[in-house]
Amino acid sequence: MQSVYLDNGATTPMDPAVLEAMLPYYREHFGNPASTIHAYGLAASQAVETARRQVAQLIGARPGEIIWTSGATESDNLAITGIAQKYRDKGNHIITCRTEHKAVLDTCEYLGHKGFEITYLPVDQEGMIDLEQLRQVISEQTILISLMAVNNETGIIHPVARIGAIARERGVFFHCDATQAAGKVPIDVKAMKIDLLSLSGHKIYGPKGVGALYVSDRQPRVRPAAIIHGGGHEQGMRSGTLNVPGIVGLGRACEICREVMPQESERLKKLADRLYHGIIDRVDCVSLNGHRDNRVGHILNLAFAYVEGETFTLMMDMRGVAVSTGSACTSTAMGPSHVLRAMGAGDEVANVSIRFSLGRFNTEEEIDYAIKSVIEVLRKAREISPLYENVTKQKEKT
Repeated sequence: MQSVYLDNGATTPMDPAVLEAMLPYYREHFGNPASTIHAYGLAASQAVETARRQVAQLIGARPGEIIWTSGATESDNLAITGIAQKYRDKGNHIITCRTEHKAVLDTCEYLGHKGFEITYLPVDQEGMIDLEQLRQVISEQTILISLMAVNNETGIIHPVARIGAIARERGVFFHCDATQAAGKVPIDVKAMKIDLLSLSGHKIYGPKGVGALYVSDRQPRVRPAAIIHGGGHEQGMRSGTLNVPGIVGLGRACEICREVMPQESERLKKLADRLYHGIIDRVDCVSLNGHRDNRVGHILNLAFAYVEGETFTLMMDMRGVAVSTGSACTSTAMGPSHVLRAMGAGDEVANVSIRFSLGRFNTEEEIDYAIKSVIEVLRKAREISPLYENVTKQKEKT
């Protein structure tokens, strides 16, 4: 049986070139980058600074604006909680969106219990926010807007540059969770007026357990309060001995993404279109969740009516095709996707939606196998569905 991995939105396989770059820093160059009085520490420090430059180049930042973290979840927490704590004397209002990742939503909920006022912007049926509404909810107490670049479940793209312009015009910091965007779509933090940006290694063919937070150091200069203390590493924003092999891997992953992004984005879009049309042209009662055009090429979220979502994914796994029902970070939580619910989807849609997320190592042959598997599984699932039987009878009558 063939095995096809279409859950790259949850994590990506490591690029062999990334692993090759990392290996020497487990054995030959094992020094602590904070101990630069000898050659071992100096070699590690130089590798860290090279990686810092590689990450910065991917997003149009300066190397000194890159702060190492354990991943995008920590980056989100540092950005949001750090700004809230540092600038509380200027205001206590934070704006975010109902479809954000739980790393943002749960952090905002936590701050809500600490006396901060949180505004959760709604989205329309395609998952888009209303920029005029964003303008209207900004007040003199607003200190931060936190909105993602690409939604991790639907793949829709927020108008980041326009959000940044609004935030800068009103003197409000703008944090962007770019976990699903970095390395997939062009990002220029300066041009887009992004003040803080989160990214993670394992979403871009790098290692797990390492990420970065971009923090603007001028125009404006942003200084989030530390949430991890002890040693004052990373300009005092994030203490702890650095994960040198992981950082080297993240840097190399960013470098590769920068090199292949234009052609890879186009290739993934063609593969996703092939998958989409290969399914909807052959079976009925399948719909797209999210915007048809304003989306990234590597994420495709489809609702399969008259099947049970969890059963569908289990049957797909038995066919050797790995897919998911939504965000990996909320996969153990009961209930339908909060993203789809925020878009107005009822349980009958949210509970039967599948996310296909494509990646660098997927091929046309794999997509064709996935199409065949989806159709076979869908037909079998509907054979035992009384609801679909009723629909079929109604069609026969008309």
